[in-house]
Amino acid sequence: MFKYFVRPIMLGCASLFFAGCSDANNKPLSIDFSRDSSTIVFSNIDPRGLLELNELKNRDSVLADLVSVLQTPSEKDSLIREQAIPGKFMLSDSSLVFSPIQPFVKGREYLVITHLNIQFAKPEEIVKGKLSYTIKPQQKVLNR
Repeated sequence: MFKYFVRPIMLGCASLFFAGCSDANNKPLSIDFSRDSSTIVFSNIDPRGLLELNELKNRDSVLADLVSVLQTPSEKDSLIREQAIPGKFMLSDSSLVFSPIQPFVKGREYLVITHLNIQFAKPEEIVKGKLSYTIKPQQKVLNR
């Protein structure tokens, strides 16, 4: 009777271990301005997610739901209100580029909120019992 319980548990632990050691893209998503600060570049996107985005016909509407760029008020200029920055997305074979319709203003802060590379549960979270019921987007503040 003992072997009927131990074998499935050992197989489950081994599969979680090997899932954690996969050759998937384990680098965190990189969100930064381009060299000339005219665009925002998202790199280290999961290859499977990038393939799904490439296959979509109407990518701009989907990407607008996945990525938000907001102009935020700062300590220097509190008269600015938080508002979404309209722009276009360009998808390449390894990255996503956000180009605003109006150029980014030097000295302002921009909040980027994205759902790219979000996973519901990582193997280590499953083992530790730290699952969340919601998916938390990644956020980064960029200073121009």
